[in-house]
Amino acid sequence: MKQPKEITKAEGKLGVLLPGLGAVATTTIAGVMLARKNQALPIGSLTQLGTIRLGKRTDNRSPLIREFLPLASLDQLEFGGWDLFPDTAYESAQHAEVLEQRHLDQVRDELSQVTPMKAVFYPEYVKRLHGPHVKTGATKADMVEQVRDDIRTFLKTKGCSRAVAVWCGSTEVYFPPGDVHASIDAFEAGLARNDPGISNSQIYAWACLKERVPYANGAPNLTVDFPAAWDLAKKLEVPIAGKDFKTGQTLMKTIIAPGLKARMLGLSGWFSTNILGNRDGEVLDDPDSFKSKEVSKLGVLEYILQPHMYKELYGKLYHKVRIEFYPPRGDAKEGWDNIDLFGWLGYPMQIKVNFLCRDSILAAPIVLDLALLMDLASRAGFSGTQEWLSFYFKSPMTAPNLYPEHDLFIQSMKLKNTMRWMMGEDLITHLGNEYYD
Repeated sequence: MKQPKEITKAEGKLGVLLPGLGAVATTTIAGVMLARKNQALPIGSLTQLGTIRLGKRTDNRSPLIREFLPLASLDQLEFGGWDLFPDTAYESAQHAEVLEQRHLDQVRDELSQVTPMKAVFYPEYVKRLHGPHVKTGATKADMVEQVRDDIRTFLKTKGCSRAVAVWCGSTEVYFPPGDVHASIDAFEAGLARNDPGISNSQIYAWACLKERVPYANGAPNLTVDFPAAWDLAKKLEVPIAGKDFKTGQTLMKTIIAPGLKARMLGLSGWFSTNILGNRDGEVLDDPDSFKSKEVSKLGVLEYILQPHMYKELYGKLYHKVRIEFYPPRGDAKEGWDNIDLFGWLGYPMQIKVNFLCRDSILAAPIVLDLALLMDLASRAGFSGTQEWLSFYFKSPMTAPNLYPEHDLFIQSMKLKNTMRWMMGEDLITHLGNEYYD
């Protein structure tokens, strides 16, 4: 990325397109609608409630991020999306049972106006879901063109000057990139011949890139994390980011593990299990979909702890992750962690974590922040992988052959320093020796 000489102003409406109009998407939409009516606070959103320090500590300059950066305002957002069920955002939110009726009633009319476009859905990629509201076409190339037409129609109908997309759909079955993902030409040939390596989420992403719509991937799906997508994003100068929203258990890992490592405390085992009863839990009950999530979750500790560098402390770590579908729990996910650690002279200790969280409540502010920051990235002239947004993801995308930073505190510093850099402010290193000269 080159430092922008000028950032285009956030003028006109911003379309926020959400593939998957389920619990996460409707919780996000309803929350934004309530916030712009001053009926609720967008808690968890760094762009709305966070501040950023500028200059020395003695300068006392810490503006709100939304006042420092030229972000779109909440009043400028226009929501749309795709889903395999025809329910409006209001009906879908009622079905999801995340938000209480007292909140939904305050924005019922606005939510009812958000109706999903027909979904691209090949069931082999999400085996536990079936719905009637789907597109038909002879080839996957046809599907891309239908999604492109949806985007153009949405922008025209809603009077939007531009759009961003954030994947809020289900986790797809696990498969690694293949020959079809190696280049733009190979991928487009694969679309024409219905290559099985091209999934639903990749079709949405390809259509968005073709329409120069920035795309953030909130699931562990391959989606935009392969060479053809990287090349297309660079060629058409479109920002991409992903993957997999960092919400409950993994959020805790990226907070706790850096602290243990900073104090050079050893780890012999970390066992994690979750119970979850929403649609995502049902999808992850399929072993092939769980594999995608497992790969995303397991990589976090490996990169934070660097066992190849700290063999005595982490070389024998046993790390296991489980997710269990438990319908009575609904969206109120519960994560249990048992951490076996050791300290001075090897004496053992344990940490037990029981995080009773709410999956969509934690994801919604991430969706909002990514929509606003991806739009900012586009107006700043950034393109390709936006690693500075790693703060929001379980498996952050990086440049090829570069390992990702998973430490939440390093990610936070990178995020805020990128904000300072793009606005022409000095970076902050926290060295602080200027106060003692």
